[in-house]
Amino acid sequence: MTIKLSKIHVELRAGETMDFTAIILVIVSGLFHSIWNVFTKRSVNKDVFLWFCQWAAIIIFLPFLLIEIRSITSVSASGLLLVLLSMLFHGLYVILLARAYVVGDLSQVYPIMRGTSPLLVPIIGMIVLDERLGLIGVTGVFIIVAGIFLNGDFKSFRNLKNSNKGIIYAFLVGCMITLYTILDKITLKYIPPITLNEATNLGNIIALSFFVMKSGAVCREWTVNWRTILLGGILAPGGYILFLKAIEFGSVSQLAPMREVGTVFGTLFGILILKESKGLRRIIASILITLGIIFLAQ
Repeated sequence: MTIKLSKIHVELRAGETMDFTAIILVIVSGLFHSIWNVFTKRSVNKDVFLWFCQWAAIIIFLPFLLIEIRSITSVSASGLLLVLLSMLFHGLYVILLARAYVVGDLSQVYPIMRGTSPLLVPIIGMIVLDERLGLIGVTGVFIIVAGIFLNGDFKSFRNLKNSNKGIIYAFLVGCMITLYTILDKITLKYIPPITLNEATNLGNIIALSFFVMKSGAVCREWTVNWRTILLGGILAPGGYILFLKAIEFGSVSQLAPMREVGTVFGTLFGILILKESKGLRRIIASILITLGIIFLAQ
């Protein structure tokens, strides 16, 4: 690895570099993501909490949106279609995320949902974006798989108890993350990051509204958690905007796995703050997943 002072960057392999700024943006993004997921897990009603966070995000980032859209001269039909698809995938993601946290521990479901996309994004990135995954990256994939299996209680999988339902929902969340990550990388050619993020926040609101209105828990959730709702409304979109900024000029197959450093943060938060059980096994699993991420990023 070499560092040049004229323009700081990290050399990954012959003829290919990753900007150091992109790496920092992705790591901070992962930290932000793990923090607001702790807030979500601790909330009273997951659907309502996430719904409020989307409203907070739209309002808080509205001034930045108004500044950014001045640079948009026109958007093609292809760009609009991509934005709508991104809203759909983000909406499905947030619904499944709420279900995962209802039935599963943070330290169990978070590593799985965040460890699945590093498996799939590089593969789809090779097919769709013509990005390449070397031998070290393939090794990282197998290490992540080992971490996921260690984290989940697969021995009783056929019984479909709550812990295993959490595993299923977490895996589906990971699939949604994979889809919208690849799609958003492409969509950035048409729509700038803050505008795209605000659109997906709107998609999340639409997706959650039915469950929120049915719950009858709107007033209670706001009364109990309005502080973390507002903070989540900053951290959740802020973290993803940082990630979008990074993949604007970097390889999504390398940067998406690096963002999953938040897996370790999420597991530690779940064990230390939420006092969840099976701590040692889940710590080892999160370390394996992170090690695989490091391999994938090479």
